[in-house]
This record gives sequence, C-alpha cells and structure tokens, in this order.
Amino acid sequence: MIARRTKIYFDGGCRPNPGPMEIAVVTGGVATVERDIGTGSSLDAEWLSLIAALRLARARGLTDFVLLGDAAAVIAQATDKVRAHGRVAGHLAAFRALADEGPSPRIRHIGRAQNLAGIALAKLHPR
Repeated sequence: MIARRTKIYFDGGCRPNPGPMEIAVVTGGVATVERDIGTGSSLDAEWLSLIAALRLARARGLTDFVLLGDAAAVIAQATDKVRAHGRVAGHLAAFRALADEGPSPRIRHIGRAQNLAGIALAKLHPR
C-alpha cells in the first residue's frame, strides 16, 4: 500500500473586519475550530490558521503533509514570493520558527470552494 500525503486545510476570518478572529483547521475529516481568539484583521486570522495547521502537523509527528489554504497573500508571504511587512512579519517569524522544527512544510493555494476549513467556518455563519 502506498502512503498518501496528509492534507491539512486552514482558514481564518473575523466578523467584522477588524474584529474578533476565528480559525479552522481540517484534516482527516475532522474540523478543529477556535472562536474568539483575539481581535485582529482577516489577514491576522489567516496567518494564525496557517500557524495552527503547522502546529497540528508537528504535534502529530507528520513528515509528509501539505498545508492547503485559500489566502493567496498569506501563502505568497509564507513561501517568500512576497515580502511580509509590519505585524505580518511577526506572524512570518513565528511560522518560520515552527517550520524549522521539522521537515519543510509544503504550502499550496486552493480555491475557496475546495477549502474544507473555510467550509467549516462558513457553517458557523449561515446566511
């Protein structure tokens, strides 16, 4: 049997923006949602969800995983395609410190409709 790479979905947001933040991380069909994790912008929430996803991978001892999210700006900054400034630089530093603790994380951008973590958050706010 061939081992499959573990997919870890991440998403964050806040209502209103800026405002109380919430994040979700989904892997193996299980969603972990954290609400009211502080006040910030949607960009802060996206960063915190990426960091939470990497923490989950590290806590489970995963070596073959991919972090999947729909926040193009965060993914570009985390993969050094775009420079991080201001508060975002602090999030990037925290992410890099965690990334240095194990195998280099793969991070991929996916569409919003495919992001299981975003779907989990959307269920909290029916329209």
